[in-house]
Amino acid sequence: MRLSLIILLALTLLTGAVFALWPELDLMGSGFFRGPEGFAGDGHGLKGLRGALYFLPVIVMGLVLLAWILGWVAAWFDLPWPESLAPRGRSVLFLLLGLSLGPGLLVNVILKEYWDRPRPMQVKEFGGPLEFRPWYKTDGACVKNCSFVSGETAGAFWLVAPASLTPGPLRLPAMALALGVGVVTGVMRVAFGGHFPSDVLFAGLFTLLLVALLRKILIKPDKQGLRGDDPYL
Repeated sequence: MRLSLIILLALTLLTGAVFALWPELDLMGSGFFRGPEGFAGDGHGLKGLRGALYFLPVIVMGLVLLAWILGWVAAWFDLPWPESLAPRGRSVLFLLLGLSLGPGLLVNVILKEYWDRPRPMQVKEFGGPLEFRPWYKTDGACVKNCSFVSGETAGAFWLVAPASLTPGPLRLPAMALALGVGVVTGVMRVAFGGHFPSDVLFAGLFTLLLVALLRKILIKPDKQGLRGDDPYL
């Protein structure tokens, strides 16, 4: 896990350096999806897929909470309940903190509200009224719910957290699927003109860093799954 943190931190610093030295990469990346009639995402039936993926993190978290509550009630009243469907409280805390501190607090409350970076659809290079700003500049003309970073992408990459708690043989494919959902969501946000490539890259990396850190703190090495001997710890 320490190696994962080091790798993720290095990738974050590298991403920041590359897009700071060559901010035109953001315009090139978004411009790839910009055609004569607008951004490609608006005209290729992706809105349904975006809607489904948008609510997926909340649905997953809700199901985990429901399973934990039902398991607790069953244990309290000595009722039958499958052990495999009774997540530990420590696992639930790990998932809740990852979702609330990452996509919730850091991304949607702090960065998106105070970074003031205009979205691609808002900048002059793509027909909008505002000046393009590199990721590291906070003096943009965006007023609310701005481009840096992508909230939907952060939420999608949070799915790596519950995937990391699946049983051993399923863990690798589950994490690969979660990463795939994150990548697809990030690409769609760029294709819709809602975010620059650096917005989605930072969103994914920030979320993965937080998840890795919380997992190192909260999940014991001998209790890797959602379920352990003690359903509350």
